[in-house]
Amino acid sequence: MAVAAALLAVLLVPPLLTPGADSGEGSQVRALRVLVPNAPGGGYDITARTAAKAMEDADLLRNAEVFNLPGAGGTVGLGRTVGERGNGKLIMSMGLGVVGAVYTNKSPNSLLDTTPIAKLIEEPDIVVVAKDSPYTSMQQLVDAWKANPGTVTVGGGSAPGGPDHLAPMLIAKAVGLPPKTVNYIPFDGGGELLASVLGGKVAFGVSGVGEYRDQIQAGTLRVLAVTSKDRIEGVDAPTLQQSGVDVEFTNWRGIVAPPGISPTDKAKLVEVFQNLQKTPQWKEALQRNGWTDAFAPGDEFRTFLENENKRVATVLKDLGLA
Repeated sequence: MAVAAALLAVLLVPPLLTPGADSGEGSQVRALRVLVPNAPGGGYDITARTAAKAMEDADLLRNAEVFNLPGAGGTVGLGRTVGERGNGKLIMSMGLGVVGAVYTNKSPNSLLDTTPIAKLIEEPDIVVVAKDSPYTSMQQLVDAWKANPGTVTVGGGSAPGGPDHLAPMLIAKAVGLPPKTVNYIPFDGGGELLASVLGGKVAFGVSGVGEYRDQIQAGTLRVLAVTSKDRIEGVDAPTLQQSGVDVEFTNWRGIVAPPGISPTDKAKLVEVFQNLQKTPQWKEALQRNGWTDAFAPGDEFRTFLENENKRVATVLKDLGLA
């Protein structure tokens, strides 16, 4: 039934623009549809909408329509993107979560079936609880988790195999908990996860720092640790390693297009994201969201994706999850 529902979701989405539209109108990209393969408020959604607005404000793009097609950890959107062969006016916001979801959902499509356009950012995850949570430090959480791994639930904004799943599994392994004992509850993006963290429906959550900056600053969420090598500016929390947990973990996000687009359309898309990197609008967005610039264009991004596919498969097997 889940597979049938996912296929129905794909079929019910309105038709996208026809392949090759505008292809003879010079080097400027006039309009794009940006597919977000998870729910509003998630990391892919925030990245896509932030990039689209920055491009419009910087006059790099006349119009960008961002729409959501969630399901199966991003693989429903991936299937739609692969199915739009030759459409140079569609792109998909994606990241590490889709790489993992391809394995855990046994997707018939891979990111290597797409046209990689650009890797954009890297972002650490955070371990977060509600402000009234009994856990005020990472050590307190770890002690409770080890005592009762099944009842100390963790929520993440990605499907099994995604970054918000891999991070707590690596943490569990580092503190001596078998990853298979972790009670992980997946949500379709950080937006859906937030309500469960605030409502105490999960003991703690793992998600990207950019998704929860407002709630952290407002004091409704407490960050116990960050997964990056160094502390994050503006977030009053230690790293996992400073908390005695030997884990360092970074998420990433980027842009792909359908397979079979023309060399001209590919060059236009790569160029518009190259130009985006130079704009003050994008530089301000990086700082505001706590993102690290990790730009890698076109073929360089394809090589990165090939390596990530191999790495994620290895990690999942090492954790006994694949």
